[in-house]
Amino acid sequence: MLLLQLLINGVALGAAYALVALGFVLILNATSAVNFAQGDLVMVGGFVSVAAAGLIPVPGIVLLPLVVIFMAVFGLGFSLLAYFPLKSRPTVSVFISTIALGIVFQNGANALFGPEPRVAPPLITGGTLKLGEFIISRQSLSIIVVAAILIAAQHLMFAKTQFGRRLRATAQNRRMAQAVGIPVNWMIAATFAMAAALAGAAGLLLANQHFVSPTEGSDLIIKAYIAVVIGGWGSVPGAVVGAMLIAMFEVILSAYISYPLATGLLYATLLAILFFRPQGLFGEILQKRA
Repeated sequence: MLLLQLLINGVALGAAYALVALGFVLILNATSAVNFAQGDLVMVGGFVSVAAAGLIPVPGIVLLPLVVIFMAVFGLGFSLLAYFPLKSRPTVSVFISTIALGIVFQNGANALFGPEPRVAPPLITGGTLKLGEFIISRQSLSIIVVAAILIAAQHLMFAKTQFGRRLRATAQNRRMAQAVGIPVNWMIAATFAMAAALAGAAGLLLANQHFVSPTEGSDLIIKAYIAVVIGGWGSVPGAVVGAMLIAMFEVILSAYISYPLATGLLYATLLAILFFRPQGLFGEILQKRA
């Protein structure tokens, strides 16, 4: 029974991590640049949830669409500051700009909300659900369902819609996409908006059980980076699997040994994957002609 409860909690945490990693991969594929502020966007989404709950005392599931829309607009503004002014410069310039904006977000949140961890409302009311002998957290189940819906919606959009095909074309070959009339800059801006929206949703999902603080973004971006490396650089399914693996180490393994040892084993696993399969679990080996 304990193992099942830990498994559900681990899947819930991994689902939230997967939303963070997906946003990371979307921007990586669209711009070939790493958004080191993705974790800080999660933090912003968490504090937006806290602030919205103070104005509208309703469950998180009601606030979720508002947070997602706000963060999508926030992501557009983020792209105008962090990417477009520097898109013709070396990629490292975008790296630095995202780090700088992440620090601005951290200090802004600290000034507005203070350094203490804050809590957002649960997605749904009610504590636990009893299924026979099993007692399961309603919050964990709701996180899994909401994250699964968001991930599935993102997949269907990319696979089945004309807008999604334009986004994929922009990510695969920007010059060719522009040559056939796709508004590349708008597609990249939309990618930033979607990545920020996913981060905002993750912020709301995490801010109830794990709280939100101005400095938590640094930890989340490391986890997103690890998830992408484990799953395969630029692989969307790989990012989800990598995020789940991290959560399983944090929740299940740490329950049976200790959190520091579980973290050490996670990094040992990461090193093993880098050594034996450097392209990641779902990555493809790049071949070059001699």
